[in-house]
Amino acid sequence: MALKYDTARFVASYGSTQSIPEPTTPEVSFVGRSNVGKSSLLNKLVGRKALAKVSGTPGRTANVNFFDVDGVMFVDLPGYGYAKVSKGERQRWADLIGGYFDQERSFNLVVSLVDIRLEAQKIDQQMINFLKEEELPYVVALTKADKLSRPKQQRQISLLSKQLEVPREQMVITSAETGLGIEELRRRIEEACL
Repeated sequence: MALKYDTARFVASYGSTQSIPEPTTPEVSFVGRSNVGKSSLLNKLVGRKALAKVSGTPGRTANVNFFDVDGVMFVDLPGYGYAKVSKGERQRWADLIGGYFDQERSFNLVVSLVDIRLEAQKIDQQMINFLKEEELPYVVALTKADKLSRPKQQRQISLLSKQLEVPREQMVITSAETGLGIEELRRRIEEACL
């Protein structure tokens, strides 16, 4: 069975974990560094230009945003690791992400976004280690693949697989520009939720 992605709608935005309601549907969470292209990938997944706000300035997702996609909740978490906001705001984001994962939720799938062009960042390793420790089902979406040639993509997936200690089959090469990997990511989401 396939999700009807074109039914996607914004539900609510929460600035503190206390205000997030109890889950009533399967949930797919999206995590990643601030400039990894989370909003762009979310929009590509649902076939919309501006469901999730895309900004030229990294770190614009400052709350936990919920989108209903055909009865499955897509949860866009604040980006982490961005330096151009105050220390207090960075801490609030960290508390939001941690607080969300501390709750009793369905966690059907966590999509951890990593920029394919870079070596594994310490902060990405920490996030993936956390997902492993908590035994949360996850897939790594390698973003911005359109910026690399195909051979370079293959070299990077091998490198990142080693550095992050994630099997290659748990990684999907994606591009919000070209749509590369979007069908594969949808398939993983549907397997986890339906």
